[in-house]
Amino acid sequence: MTGSRTHDGVKSSQAWRSSAAQRLTLPTVLTGVLLVAMAISGTAVALPRIGADLRTAGSALNWVVAGYNLAFAVCTLICGSLADVVGRRRVFSGSAAAFALGALICAVGPNIAVVDLGRIVAGVGGAGVMAAGGALLAHAYSGPALTRAFALMGTVAGIGIAVGPSLSGVLIQSLGWRGSFGAYVAIAILLFAGSRGLAESRAPGPHRIDRIGISTCVIGLSGVMVVVLEGPERGWDAPLVVAAAAAGIVLLAVFILSQRRVAAPLLDPSLMRNRQFIGWVLSALTTSVGFLGVLVYLPTYLQSVGDMDSAATGLTIVLLTGPVLVLPLVAGAAVNAGVSPRLLLALALGTVVAGNLWLSTLPVDITAATLAAPLLCIGIGMGITFGISDGQAMRLIPAHRAGMAAGFLNMVRGAAEALVIAAFSALLVSILATRLGATVAATTAAGTIDVSDPAGQAEAFRWSWQLTQYIVAAVCAALSAMALILTRPATQHDTQL
Repeated sequence: MTGSRTHDGVKSSQAWRSSAAQRLTLPTVLTGVLLVAMAISGTAVALPRIGADLRTAGSALNWVVAGYNLAFAVCTLICGSLADVVGRRRVFSGSAAAFALGALICAVGPNIAVVDLGRIVAGVGGAGVMAAGGALLAHAYSGPALTRAFALMGTVAGIGIAVGPSLSGVLIQSLGWRGSFGAYVAIAILLFAGSRGLAESRAPGPHRIDRIGISTCVIGLSGVMVVVLEGPERGWDAPLVVAAAAAGIVLLAVFILSQRRVAAPLLDPSLMRNRQFIGWVLSALTTSVGFLGVLVYLPTYLQSVGDMDSAATGLTIVLLTGPVLVLPLVAGAAVNAGVSPRLLLALALGTVVAGNLWLSTLPVDITAATLAAPLLCIGIGMGITFGISDGQAMRLIPAHRAGMAAGFLNMVRGAAEALVIAAFSALLVSILATRLGATVAATTAAGTIDVSDPAGQAEAFRWSWQLTQYIVAAVCAALSAMALILTRPATQHDTQL
């Protein structure tokens, strides 16, 4: 009898610990999402100050943002697959520590090279936090609870994106740009401490690591990113750019072919054959294309052409990020109430296209009032997709592939962010160069207006911005059509395939 009571007591204690760990999962993951989102949006406001303080411009300065997004994009799939193999909590905790280290390097970096390195390290940490965090939620919840969890994830990402620019603007005004990185260090340390209490989980079966897939994926994506970022400044025929392009194409081809032949692939080919899953992933990519270039480069435009200070710029950007704060939870609740996810997706993609097209008509005397409608349109579209795309995609994937699927979803989103930011910059600088020349174009795009001809450079910047927005809107429209086609309901023909 005593032994039975003891056994029951042990089971009860284990159940209580398991329940407590599950309750801790959601707030811990959401804290990580907040941190990663703030690091994406907040740093853009600091670029003019970083450039002035460290006397740099062009691609070296762009790597402050692009380096983070490159590392994030490259490592999310890897971190997601590793989370399934070595443990989701372990990857989450280690990633929080890596993020703290990267932010610390940025805070004390004496030159732009060190700051860029710190951002890359932080990007690796951010990748693990997002990929392992999504896998932790997918393991802990199911059904409507999973939809609500991912809607909350989107809402908190919206909070981070919304408060990132304004909080960074205030911190930069009072403590300098290094102080903003110090805030990230503090949050990451708290996140690491909280993650130690989470329950561990991993995929069943034999655990193998696809080393060939990891190496070819990392180097291949990095090569593509170097081409996009360095090509406009060094020249498309520069040895570094040509070598990076060749390496990127060859290694990504090797990666794709290898995934069909290895026993435990980094990316299961069956994910790529799931039409609806790919459609929802593409929807996340599309809104990133329409959102990220504006988020990163509009602050520089406002501070140079619009003559706003960093605090006012941060508050203006809330028009873009504010809807992302509110709408993910609303969109998730609407889906649970029976509203068609594809109907919401069509609305979201349409507003993103409209907002970017609207931004191509910026007047000379730009104000927050003239920006309100287009920024709100883009923010509404981003907010809706934040609330539904991840949850709808993850519902289509078996639980044992949760880490891989979350990693792939965030890899695509991160790659889009990195490439969009780099491509937006390259396009803007290239168009500016037709008016001002390559050297002046790079410094103007970084926010430095020559006092010898401020009106001429400001007008050239405005013209280049408008043309860039036309192109972004066209790309978003094409991607939106593809996403809506792919997410259509499965037919009998699809099932037979």
